[in-house]
Amino acid sequence: MVRSSGTGAGAGSGVGAYRALYSRGLGRMDAEAAHRKALQALALAQRTAPGRATLRTLGAGEAVATDPRLAQEVWGLTFGNPLGVAAGLDKNADAVLALGSLGFGHVEVGTVTLQPQPGNARPRLWRVPEHDAVINAMGFPSAGAAAVRQQLLRALRAAGTAEAGDGVDAAGRRRGVIGVNLGKNRETPLESAVDDYTALVAALSDVADYITVNVSSPNTPGLRTLQLQDDLRALLAATQEANRHTAALHGRAPRPLLVKIAPDLTDDEIAAAAEAALGAGADGVIATNTTTQRGALPEQYRDLPGGLSGPPLTAQANHVVQVLYRTLGTRLPIVGVGGISSAEDALERMRSGATLVQVYTAFIWQGPALAGSILRGMLADAEREGWTSVRDLVGSGVRG
Repeated sequence: MVRSSGTGAGAGSGVGAYRALYSRGLGRMDAEAAHRKALQALALAQRTAPGRATLRTLGAGEAVATDPRLAQEVWGLTFGNPLGVAAGLDKNADAVLALGSLGFGHVEVGTVTLQPQPGNARPRLWRVPEHDAVINAMGFPSAGAAAVRQQLLRALRAAGTAEAGDGVDAAGRRRGVIGVNLGKNRETPLESAVDDYTALVAALSDVADYITVNVSSPNTPGLRTLQLQDDLRALLAATQEANRHTAALHGRAPRPLLVKIAPDLTDDEIAAAAEAALGAGADGVIATNTTTQRGALPEQYRDLPGGLSGPPLTAQANHVVQVLYRTLGTRLPIVGVGGISSAEDALERMRSGATLVQVYTAFIWQGPALAGSILRGMLADAEREGWTSVRDLVGSGVRG
């Protein structure tokens, strides 16, 4: 199933070209090997000014990525546009500058674990081409906090000498927002999970613009139980205290602290998680992670382990955002992720209550032109509907 990739001049032509190339190249490789090759190509391109210029040409371009109608302030951070990259695509911060050059307003790296770990046994990543979807049972493969910290430091130094358009402004200041998604090591007992999260905050918060507590992956045994209201409140309160303590030691403000929840919760559980996040002093909620449900997938995919992402998750993830917005209103910003493949998907998620949106699986299927396709489609909607700030869309479909 090929979904619409937005409207506007050129929207979809780059995506179509990529899909044709993908079917003849990366699409014939093992899914995880193809992902690794794509990241390596992005990492190589970001090293030089000509490489980053090529990425800007393939992506949204400066004018679209920074159109003032798409910009907003969230948590005191400037987002040039609401479209970001979800955790999972760039686990070890290998291609942060490249993704910014493509036009994404923020990049969330990770999931990062305190100690390096290989993740689950392979195979652990499967394409579902019938639905432009992916199933993953990765299990938080991570280079570890120390290695990711060094990668982010290199990216920050590189951004300081990059050209305007490379995720920095004309004065050389970094424009793109970087989030870091945190998870516990597989071998860390659940009762000690808080120790991992607080240590990760201490290790990484100074190289992040915001931090995310991931308690919603289906691929680490028992992790999702930490979403239950009392456990979640205690975990977030301790992590937020570590955030404040680390900030005080360095003489700066605490980083915005977000929590990422699963789609496989009842409405009551979603509302309880939202109230727990609010009560613990969290700054936002990311909805959602992958789903363990298989819906109408063909039979050969139904017994695969792990979480499903892509268009089969769209309606479910959108519903979670609506429930969150009805519970939270404007008290906490919501980041919508899950099954966003087009401008229409992004706009619907924002009208359902998301302040920001993220993509991952669509990038696999649509390639480097994705950001430009979605952002141009959003601006075409602004022309048709007459809105002048993307902020005015947030929750408008729920409030109305």
